Amino acid sequence: MNCNKVIFEAAYGTAKQLPPSNLPEVVFAGKSNVGKSSLLNKFFNRKNLARVSSVPGKTTTVNFFRVENVRFTDLPGYGYAKRSAAEIRRWSDLMEGYFAGQRQIALLVQLLDMRHDPTADDRTMLRFLTDAGIPFVCALTKCDKLKKTQREQRLAAFAADPDLRAAQAMLEISSETGEGIERLRALAEAAVDAYVREYADGDEAAATTEET
Repeated sequence: MNCNKVIFEAAYGTAKQLPPSNLPEVVFAGKSNVGKSSLLNKFFNRKNLARVSSVPGKTTTVNFFRVENVRFTDLPGYGYAKRSAAEIRRWSDLMEGYFAGQRQIALLVQLLDMRHDPTADDRTMLRFLTDAGIPFVCALTKCDKLKKTQREQRLAAFAADPDLRAAQAMLEISSETGEGIERLRALAEAAVDAYVREYADGDEAAATTEET
């Protein structure tokens, strides 16, 4: 999977606009000021693929990118207090519509600010992922802002957090230095490969059942 060949596909602002899922998806989720746009740009080696703003909450649509036969999904950030009631309802409907749409999610990358404990919104998302059985890893962003001892303390706190028990991995990530990006790419590719194999095995088993 060559992440340098990424293309932007489309952005959707309402659940009704979302197209059916026809490719394995790697999803990026997190609160609105966690550094998701910066991480995506680093992940794909692009400067302006995802819009970076000094004002949180700018990503208000579900954005789809594609690399070969894999779709990457950038979900709108949550937890931004300065949204109107109508905008919060639209965001909620959009998120519910996305996850209710039988998406082919191979992996979800849940971003958490390494400097702080998960917020209430983070915990709601983590519990949803666990209850729904969606495979996810945690990208602990802004690790470059911490000293070594602080990082060790924060890692220990995340490792002991019961809401993170279902995470397949926890990665220290810096969009500034690139730390953790290669490992994240490798995890995403491995998850897609495993998803495709499982899907192919399921199709083969179904075909064998029909023949017998």
